[in-house]
Amino acid sequence: MPVEVPVKPIYRRILLKLSGEMLAGPQKQGIDPATIVGIARQIKEVHALGVEIAIVIGGGNILRGVAASSSGMDRASADYMGMLGTCINALALQDALEKQDVFTRVQSAIEMRQVAEPYIRRRATRHLEKGRVVIFAAGTGNPYFTTDTAASLRAMEIEAEVILKGTKVDGVYTADPKLDSEAKMFERLTYLEVLQQNLKVMDATAISLCMDHNLNIVVFNLGVEGNIKRIVLGERVGTRVMAAD
Repeated sequence: MPVEVPVKPIYRRILLKLSGEMLAGPQKQGIDPATIVGIARQIKEVHALGVEIAIVIGGGNILRGVAASSSGMDRASADYMGMLGTCINALALQDALEKQDVFTRVQSAIEMRQVAEPYIRRRATRHLEKGRVVIFAAGTGNPYFTTDTAASLRAMEIEAEVILKGTKVDGVYTADPKLDSEAKMFERLTYLEVLQQNLKVMDATAISLCMDHNLNIVVFNLGVEGNIKRIVLGERVGTRVMAAD
């Protein structure tokens, strides 16, 4: 009887981008305990393969700066409030991971030493090398920049090999699949196609950063159990955004 050869991960270090809305689960706001435990379980599964994992988390389940500013709030103040929302989410995810025996560090771009380390690139890299999951909170620490841009920036700083963007749909579509039954999913896109077609993968600044540094993006459905592991093991899941051949 042939002996099965264990499949090895194709990535050594990844950056996982989570929107705040993902943590809300079936709710529209707040943090759903069952959802965050499920996400932590998927992360633990990949961590057990020896993959180094960094995470950038959004705050849309608590407050979105752009939405608040459109209601009349000062944009910079609204963005700072959104950054603080990402810190709440980061601490919640840290708690869920550590309850599953995954050692974790939260690093914040806004100093709050009582609850998180300040973001220091070399320290973050050292944590990853020691097998700790690092959660980056507070975006870039600057207003007017999204957590998508923060994900691209941090991925390049820590030399991640890919950005995995977890969403509520299977990938990038020609139209919103919830509104258009004829919408088709792309298996692969180039950075330029995303920009030219104004596809809502990540914002233009984030896509441009990835294009300039040839950093691939995989957009996938985080709600499907085991999808992160499938991607890390080389299975075709979701939509890949990369340079043209």
